[in-house]
Amino acid sequence: MRAGGGYVRQKEPGESPTLGQLGEFAVIDRLVRGRVQPDAVLLGPGDDAAVVSAGDGRSLVSTDMLVADRHFRLDWSTPHDVGRKAIAQNAADIEAMGGRATAFVVGFGAPADTATADAEAVVDGMWDEAARIGAGIVGGDMVSAPLWVLSVAVLGDLGGRTPVLRSGAKPGAVVAVAGELGRSGAGYSLWHKEIGGFDELRTRHLVPEPPYGQGAVAADAGAQAMIDVSDGLVADLRHVAGASGVGIDLSTAALAPDRDALSAAGAAAGIDPWSWVLGGGEDHALVACFAGPVPPGWRVIGQVLDGPARVLVDGAQWQGYAGWQSFEG
Repeated sequence: MRAGGGYVRQKEPGESPTLGQLGEFAVIDRLVRGRVQPDAVLLGPGDDAAVVSAGDGRSLVSTDMLVADRHFRLDWSTPHDVGRKAIAQNAADIEAMGGRATAFVVGFGAPADTATADAEAVVDGMWDEAARIGAGIVGGDMVSAPLWVLSVAVLGDLGGRTPVLRSGAKPGAVVAVAGELGRSGAGYSLWHKEIGGFDELRTRHLVPEPPYGQGAVAADAGAQAMIDVSDGLVADLRHVAGASGVGIDLSTAALAPDRDALSAAGAAAGIDPWSWVLGGGEDHALVACFAGPVPPGWRVIGQVLDGPARVLVDGAQWQGYAGWQSFEG
């Protein structure tokens, strides 16, 4: 069934038992059965805790949450999409430190009348995304909740590298990006305005595509500072500027390929594509500062200036939308 351009799964009577009908432990057994863990996982689900090796003696740790109707909509996303997105956005945080995600722990809350098949599809999506980086889902918890909530913790391995912080940017460095900008923001607007077509952009809002492996590439190339674009390019670079005590000046000429890729969608939605490129967020591209040449897979989009801490666009303050705020209405 199509509703506002989204897909609504119609459940037939008897199609799948619900979570409430099966019960927590039977559901968990179905979700973990037959999964093959990567070598870094020494002990997977089944005990009170998993055992994951940390290759260089240190572990990167991050966590994030997704709440239905706030971070995803089930009339737009399939359960598989939701699972992939939950893993991708957490893996991007590890990439932004110069590491690689190795294991994920997932808490899942859902109403008791949720079809077990939908929960299985969420977990299938998680494993699909985790397999793209050689990671595993090593444990978690399930609870009854009034709506879907996913809480994900991720462990990562630095592989002997020094972590790349937000606080190391120096004047004179260049700002470069790996990945594409504005696609998720454009997709959100297309879904929200019920505009058909533009399937690639609409899909990119549902399932981001972080540039896996490029965090380590940047670290090996001497990146001074790095962050993933989760809230918006300007908003996230403000964190780097503030932590480093520098200014950052972005170039619209360098960002023009992103704008041009979104121009048709912008015309259809009646929205300036620059608002997506500079403020869109949820692309989970990586942005880093380099003193020397940027590595393959990266492109220069700006430069680092002397303080005070600020983010400029073509030398001026950006007056448009800068990015997501968690407690905005």
